[in-house]
Amino acid sequence: MNKVYIIILNYNGWQDTVECLESVLKSDYESYQIIVVDNNSSDNSMAYLIKWAKEELCLWLPDKNPLKKLSFPFKKKPLNYILYSKEEALKGGKEIEKNLKNPLVFIQSGENRGFAAGNNIGIKYALAKDDFEYVWLLNNDTVIERNTLKNLINYANKKQTGICGSVLKYYNEPDKIQAYGGKINKFLGTTKHLLKYSNDIDYIVGASMLIHKDVIKKVGLLPEDYFLYYEDVDYGFNVKRQGFKLDIALNSIVYHKEGASTKKSDNIDFLYLKNKIKFHKKYLKNKLGLILSITYSLIKRIKNLKHSLKCIKGD
Repeated sequence: MNKVYIIILNYNGWQDTVECLESVLKSDYESYQIIVVDNNSSDNSMAYLIKWAKEELCLWLPDKNPLKKLSFPFKKKPLNYILYSKEEALKGGKEIEKNLKNPLVFIQSGENRGFAAGNNIGIKYALAKDDFEYVWLLNNDTVIERNTLKNLINYANKKQTGICGSVLKYYNEPDKIQAYGGKINKFLGTTKHLLKYSNDIDYIVGASMLIHKDVIKKVGLLPEDYFLYYEDVDYGFNVKRQGFKLDIALNSIVYHKEGASTKKSDNIDFLYLKNKIKFHKKYLKNKLGLILSITYSLIKRIKNLKHSLKCIKGD
């Protein structure tokens, strides 16, 4: 059975992380190790996560939540866990791990350098161990079904994928599709999540990315120069360019809250535009397409601002 490291990145969202962990711990795939990397949260997330592992606090979910069954009843506690600093983790941890049965590995990054950098800490820890076939990057604002991971790995093995994704559905609308991976407009550099399955995709959405170790060893780690947004686009696009296959396992379902750790703002819009420009210059290098793409983004932003002002005025 292929061992997989499940890497979950937390930033000021320990409640979401706990719900995610409870669903992962119900997985019917047994050969896994969970790594939770905290990106230097300001809400004392790591302390709360450790209290949860010790059974000193419990997650509450309303009965009307249609996905409560994926996390409840909760895993019996206390759970074995070990806490590392970034420096300790990058060395592969400590000997004490050998005395613990499948411990939760908590890593405190000590700084927030973005989505890719946080996940890369977990990947580097796995590489130091070098006892795995896959790493699974799973957003903390998700929950999974019991067979999500098993189906994902079985499909990845069958299709020999470099990166395999799950079908993403909205947490608050569990019957609604968020994405079957995505496509890139090679002229404009814009991205589009696919709402129908296609075996021709350009990237896997970062909420669920199962990456084969051969990809990591050949292509490397996630690009850290974006901070947030476009890392998954860049990585998937680059992996595909280097001859690896991308695909979606249709029977692997992940429910995504989408944006739980970020809130819509002018800064987010600016960051998204900045990273789109960065991606365009890095891979596409089409000046006309870049100019048109920037113009379109600015016009769209102005329209949104006008709409917001009308709502404020009550027009």
